[in-house]
Amino acid sequence: MNKIALYCRAGFEKECAAEITAKATEQGVFGFARVKENCGYVLFECQQHEDADNLLKQLPFQDLVFARQMIVVGELLRNLPPNDRISPIVGMLTDVIENAGELRVEVADTNESKALLKFCRKLTVPLRNRLREQKLLLMNETRYRPVIHVFFIASGCCYVGYSYSNNNSPFYMGIPRLKFPADAPSRSTLKLEEAFHLFIPFDEWGERIANGMYAVDLGACPGGWTHQLVQRGMMVQAVDNGTMAASLMDGGQVTHHRADGFRYEPTRNNIYWLVCDMVEQPVRVTALISKWLIKGWCREAIFNLKLPMKKRYQEVLQNLATLKQKLTVEGINAQIQAKQLYHDREEVTVHVRRVWSAVAGRRDERQ
Repeated sequence: MNKIALYCRAGFEKECAAEITAKATEQGVFGFARVKENCGYVLFECQQHEDADNLLKQLPFQDLVFARQMIVVGELLRNLPPNDRISPIVGMLTDVIENAGELRVEVADTNESKALLKFCRKLTVPLRNRLREQKLLLMNETRYRPVIHVFFIASGCCYVGYSYSNNNSPFYMGIPRLKFPADAPSRSTLKLEEAFHLFIPFDEWGERIANGMYAVDLGACPGGWTHQLVQRGMMVQAVDNGTMAASLMDGGQVTHHRADGFRYEPTRNNIYWLVCDMVEQPVRVTALISKWLIKGWCREAIFNLKLPMKKRYQEVLQNLATLKQKLTVEGINAQIQAKQLYHDREEVTVHVRRVWSAVAGRRDERQ
């Protein structure tokens, strides 16, 4: 198995391909990406047979912006016989993996592929049983072992492979299953909820997404992102010249400032979260978030970069590099992550966590 399959948003295959090619080169792995527009996945074929597995181990999945999942696969299985689709799949895994912890039978996130989901669910149970009989899959699921992936791209055609549970997306098809809250003022609320799931380890939620925290939402109206903060018990300064949903204002946790998000300055010094989903040029948003972090007005930020129609990958790289450079020049230590979320469209979501050292922290607190 010398290929890496990466799931992505349909229409962003070129960006995903450019990214995996660049990241693989940084790891000393050379190959080429196969791209088919609007198919929802990319194949990166390595020159050396063992490079695919090495890349899967060495390249942090969290460093990939446009990939939803990253797996090692072999050659495409074509024309699976209707009377026995399971045997060829099992054969692809024999001598490749043993005692895996989970099986996922998946498709790309396109309307054409989604038509296969019913078949995938039907195939999963008998395939799981056969894999267990062959000692390729443990009897009980565990998140501490590799994951077997069977990735159908068409009826009777699939890639078979695996991922490592410590370096993959934990979600089926790389998509967290979130339910839209009935009382949320807009579906954009799911972007921030997904970002919390993706960027903040669940065992740290009690410390970093906690009841009683203070937060600022720039470009808040009608309140989709503010809703997420309120649901977690935060006190929110919502900044926007527009109108906030009345349901958010009635609870007493939200203060609405009718102001320009680029000019607003906080009036308190204990703000933990800054969130921003403004429809503005990425360079302006990046400069704005940089200012908040440099001035110490917040500790963590989640914001969206609305991408242009062309050179989207380059736009993301440029803005992330600018953000990192601005913080570095000011001597600020920060963790920066970026991902095109499932609930994003022509945009990328960025998370920044300012990290205070024991000495620098006392100096920064006085600023």
